[in-house]
Amino acid sequence: MRKQEEFILQAESKAFNQEHHDRMVERADKYEASLATGISNFSNLSLARHRAAYIKWKVAENLDKYLIDFESNVIKKGGKVLWADTAEAAIKEIESILVKHDTQTVLKSKSELAEEIDLKNHLQKIGITTIETEFGEFVAGISNEKSYHVVNSIIHKSKLEITQQLNAHTGTSIDTDAKEILSDVSEAIRSKYTSTSISITGANFLFANEGMVGFTENEGNIGKSNALAKVHIVLAGIDKILPSINDAELFFSLLSTYATGQKLATYNSIIGPKTQDDVDGPDEFIIILIDNGRSNVLAQQDQRQALSCIKCGACSNVCPVFQNIGGHTYGNTNKGPIGAVVAPLQFGMDEYKHLSYASSACGKCTEVCPVNIDIHNHLIRNRKYSVQSGLEKNAEKIAWFSWKKLVLSRKNMNKGTSIKGFMLKSFFKSAWGNRREFPKLADKSFNQLWREEKGLK
Repeated sequence: MRKQEEFILQAESKAFNQEHHDRMVERADKYEASLATGISNFSNLSLARHRAAYIKWKVAENLDKYLIDFESNVIKKGGKVLWADTAEAAIKEIESILVKHDTQTVLKSKSELAEEIDLKNHLQKIGITTIETEFGEFVAGISNEKSYHVVNSIIHKSKLEITQQLNAHTGTSIDTDAKEILSDVSEAIRSKYTSTSISITGANFLFANEGMVGFTENEGNIGKSNALAKVHIVLAGIDKILPSINDAELFFSLLSTYATGQKLATYNSIIGPKTQDDVDGPDEFIIILIDNGRSNVLAQQDQRQALSCIKCGACSNVCPVFQNIGGHTYGNTNKGPIGAVVAPLQFGMDEYKHLSYASSACGKCTEVCPVNIDIHNHLIRNRKYSVQSGLEKNAEKIAWFSWKKLVLSRKNMNKGTSIKGFMLKSFFKSAWGNRREFPKLADKSFNQLWREEKGLK
């Protein structure tokens, strides 16, 4: 089944699931209230967003330079940088490291990129167990699900669902008290920190001038993992680069505010390779810089701005389409409005062009983006690009050709409703959906009514 067909089936299933809809709307409302509080802490929010957008634009225009600077500075500090053009190349590098250290388990924090390259399944195939240290990812893992949202992996689940799944997994009988749930999961993970020597994390930001990596989190699991691990593997897309550590304050605060409404996340850290003076930290610090289609996005003069995304999830939180169809429906790691821009360009317009149409183009995503990405207009540019690339189905081409012939002819426009209705249903009924009543055409066109009113032939 093609991606588009899967999308339509899953979208229909979720859109008419009232419980899912109510829960997503409730959480969107809570998010907007938290965001309103968060942005009030900025003395000049517009300036902060424009500064961030400019910095990200500068990086995109000079990405090769910043990547080379970053690699050079990591190596100077004693770290290692590996490059991976594809997901397969990244997996090969990771497997090589793990085989070298003869490990059977790894600690993993929440990482969209790890999911993108399907790391967990690949490691499972070679007998290596992945221990999820982030609460949402842990619950998603025991449910055999992928992340639902870039920030909150289990945003679609109720507390009752979570407790039932945890009780089934651990054999305990905790109730739906949030503190007890978190405590139970933390207890299940705690012993793994001391018995596992390799930590795999994503990265929020890479600072080119210093060769350092920035992390922001609320649970402290990244810090715990790295404190005791012997090897720290960082998975980072080439789009994570920032020029300097001087940009950290701006981006940490924007990310926290637009992700959860906080001034700052609970834990914010900037780390690099272990130095001679350090008494703790991993002995090996390895960064794998992954392209995996990001260069395809960079090649688009207009849409390359989408690489400025800092993964705050704000656009998904306010998107009416995301609220209705959920995260899994998108069929890849890139979810929500920004994902609908990036996925067709990154992974192939032929497979994912339908995502660019999964938008009302209302513009709320653009309004809320902390780095001023013109998301809804990029979606429209993607649509134009797909048409120019000749990717429309033959039925779609015939439909629009017939529609054009119809509306350009007054004689055709004034034909009976049965003929026009048949044409519309033949070409557009499947796109209209099975659950919506197809609109009934008026018996007479406006032109006919106007002429009758004026007594014209």
